[in-house]
Amino acid sequence: MNSATEPPASDRPAAAAGVASDPAAAGLPSSVARHRPFVLFWFGRVLSTLSFQMLSVAVGWQVYNLTGRALDLGLVGLAQFLPMVVLTFVVGHVADRYDRRTIASICMAVEALAAGVLAFGTYEGWLTRDAILVIVAIGGAARAFESPTMAALVQGVVPRIMLPQAAAWSTSATQTAQILGPALGGLLFGFGSTVAYVVACVFFGLGSLVVSLIRIERAIPSKEPVTFKSVFSGIGFIRSRPVILGTLSLDLFAVLLGGATALLPIYAKDILHAGPWGLGLLRTSPALGALAMSVFLAHHPIRKNVGPMLFASLGVFGLATILFGLSTNILLSMGALVLLGAADVVSVVIRFTLVQLQTPNEMLGRVSAVNSLFVGTSNQLGEFESGVTAALFGVVPAVLIGGVGTIAIAGLWMFLFPALRRLRTLEG
Repeated sequence: MNSATEPPASDRPAAAAGVASDPAAAGLPSSVARHRPFVLFWFGRVLSTLSFQMLSVAVGWQVYNLTGRALDLGLVGLAQFLPMVVLTFVVGHVADRYDRRTIASICMAVEALAAGVLAFGTYEGWLTRDAILVIVAIGGAARAFESPTMAALVQGVVPRIMLPQAAAWSTSATQTAQILGPALGGLLFGFGSTVAYVVACVFFGLGSLVVSLIRIERAIPSKEPVTFKSVFSGIGFIRSRPVILGTLSLDLFAVLLGGATALLPIYAKDILHAGPWGLGLLRTSPALGALAMSVFLAHHPIRKNVGPMLFASLGVFGLATILFGLSTNILLSMGALVLLGAADVVSVVIRFTLVQLQTPNEMLGRVSAVNSLFVGTSNQLGEFESGVTAALFGVVPAVLIGGVGTIAIAGLWMFLFPALRRLRTLEG
């Protein structure tokens, strides 16, 4: 990695040795779980993601209770997604010019304030649908800054040699929060939406405090002049790196086609005849597989045969999608979704680590912002694609088309990006 920032002395042996070396041999903790700056980062990310998931559940329930219209639920999702699209390039440049720790802390504080306003408005009884959408959009703008900034912050929190472990543990933080957040949000909403909002506000505030306590391992990026070229230079950098371009675009199109999870309500009700409890089990299954795999990778980081492993994981993802599409048994369907989630995490960890290791520190914010846009777009459009395909061809054919399409995309990308196919180590 050609970074202009000189790593601290304690980091130089690790950087020279590469990610395949033993951290203990470089005088570092054997695990990022014993590295205090990363532990603070991990808890900050868990608290923020947990709060966001709780808030999403509470807002969805409250909006539907107020209006009774499914369209308004879609508007809530749109209010969360649009700020990311609009602010992507601004966000990346800000993350590369200022202290990423401070940016993330401020963003969580703004999200805490938004949750507090929702709690106050609900308690006082003046909160309307339009007011909720405005507050959600403000929180979405803060999250648009927070997500890529937190991703870029990892490189300053841990020594280079520990980045593969950090990627896996960071993914486990997200998966843990995605499993617990909706359940906790639903439970708290049972005591009233005000209670759910207050707890989310407190968790966001704690996350902001925890992140502010992180000690940065590497220097803050230099503040280059703001120009049109510098704002959009993240795209130019990605285009100039076939491995990064191939990895990000592969994930974009694979998730776009393999969005079977959007059709889970139909499978639970009409195909598996499992009812609401079955839908809950199906929604939890991918996250359980993802969490198990991320914990495994945290203890056994990916060190070699990175390219083949990436394409193999996408192949497994596609096959698991096909198996789920054909299943009429709830246990088999859950097993397929667990496998799907585990395979997805392998590609997520590889992508995250490649971006961290092959992107200069001063460019990481802009590249992470584009990556966040790719991920958000693929998730949103993937659900839309699944819905359209199901409407045209039927639910089961739509899932099968998605699974086959994912495998086909993996095969095509092996041909289009031979450097990615031949990649042996995370540092290329």
